[in-house]
Amino acid sequence: MNAQESSPLLSGVPTMMMSGDDSTSASAPAVAVSILLIDDDVELCDLMQKFFARHGMSVEVVHNSHRGLARALAGGHDLVLLDVMMPDLDGFELLGQVRSRSQIPVIMLTARTAQADRIRGLNAGADDYLPKPFGPEELLARIRAVLRRMDNSRQSEHESFVVGPIRLIPGAREVLCEGRVLGLTSIEFDILEQLVRSAGRVLSRDALMTALYQRRATPFDRSIDVHISHIRKKLKRHGDRIRTVRGVGYLFCTGAEGEGEIAP
Repeated sequence: MNAQESSPLLSGVPTMMMSGDDSTSASAPAVAVSILLIDDDVELCDLMQKFFARHGMSVEVVHNSHRGLARALAGGHDLVLLDVMMPDLDGFELLGQVRSRSQIPVIMLTARTAQADRIRGLNAGADDYLPKPFGPEELLARIRAVLRRMDNSRQSEHESFVVGPIRLIPGAREVLCEGRVLGLTSIEFDILEQLVRSAGRVLSRDALMTALYQRRATPFDRSIDVHISHIRKKLKRHGDRIRTVRGVGYLFCTGAEGEGEIAP
């Protein structure tokens, strides 16, 4: 984020934080979630750190991209919040470097709201993309949605799903195709898990968005489509098992019926 952004970036937080009401902090749960926040806005980071502490989340703040990259790759965090407009190495470049070595969930934060920027972030491997200004409760809900998906998968420790040459192991958050481990991002794994669990049935975009993000799809939200395009590429010749049902959603085929769109 740069100094030219004049809009309040975290709507609702300054009033809440300056109210002097400490009633929520007294009952806050024990810290169980560790978040890495990479953003050069010192004031915003301080407000977010205080807000998330009230909700049982520990936030490590880094204001430098290169230091942030090192901390993201060092491990020990459950999720990364990454600002796009950093002064040294922008968020897209940083995320690309993280994704080459780690599948830690990443939510991108930015004042750049153009659809092209959102798609660029998703293409780089972001799990979610939140435009500024945003309400702290909305960001909290998105963080919880990402972490809930991962937790639900890990609870299925002894389950595995096999469809043709594809084996999905929720407990390990691992997918094998013809015995080869696929390098899926966290959100790509979660989407494929939803499709495989519903193999042979059409899943609407709304159903996927609700399961993955706890919100409905908007007409211009192409998040699911971008991620599915990446999954198909990683499945290589078996990517055609994910069929597009025009105007509805997606179908994971139990047999290799061929790719392309089909009528609902």
